[in-house]
Amino acid sequence: MTGSRPGLTIAAWAQYALDNFATVDEAVAALRAEPFVLVTDRVPGEDRLTTLHLSLSDASGNSAIFEYIAGKLVIHHGPAYQVMTNSPIFDEQLALNSYWKQIGGTVMLPGTNRAADRFARASFYISAIPKFDDPDIAVASVFSVIRNASVPFGITTPEEPNISSTRWRTVIDHKRRLYFFESALTPNTFWVDLRKVDLSAETGKVLKLDLGENQTNIFAGEANASFRPAAPFRFLGLP
Repeated sequence: MTGSRPGLTIAAWAQYALDNFATVDEAVAALRAEPFVLVTDRVPGEDRLTTLHLSLSDASGNSAIFEYIAGKLVIHHGPAYQVMTNSPIFDEQLALNSYWKQIGGTVMLPGTNRAADRFARASFYISAIPKFDDPDIAVASVFSVIRNASVPFGITTPEEPNISSTRWRTVIDHKRRLYFFESALTPNTFWVDLRKVDLSAETGKVLKLDLGENQTNIFAGEANASFRPAAPFRFLGLP
């Protein structure tokens, strides 16, 4: 407990939202009341605290971005908020992106691996790509935007720990309930069909997709059949 509110590990923040809310509106309404205090710890091997912000979206096209600033939760809610990168705070990201909108993405876009530059590229291209009716082509086009905004593998900036190699690229098709994954270390894209996964508390089983050491197990296409029974994930410090 922290004061009158329970603590929630920052590692379970996204899981809490997925487990408790069916829509973005539900999550915003509940989390706005700040029913818990996020608890963090140092990044393993480093002398800095783990920090992150949370992005949610749903099949209606709604979205929200949550971040704590000076201990207070700030929420940006609405379908216009489609892009998020590591830093700076979201209000500053929006202000920087307004500058690049005035220049125009077909004239010039920032090309470094800094989060603010990647935000500007992703924001421009996600609005510029056609809205394809074919869902497979739509997924491919979104992946192309994410690749454009990725940090090349092997690049790190020690003085800016928020800049590091992109390890995973993921796209979710909310309407078809397909979750696509692409590792930076393999050439293949694979997906999980959530319609075929039993998520009920009564009959569902704990299953795991073993990605292998350094995330190099190669899957291609639908990966549902490759899941294997596993013990539930346990957070450190919990019985």
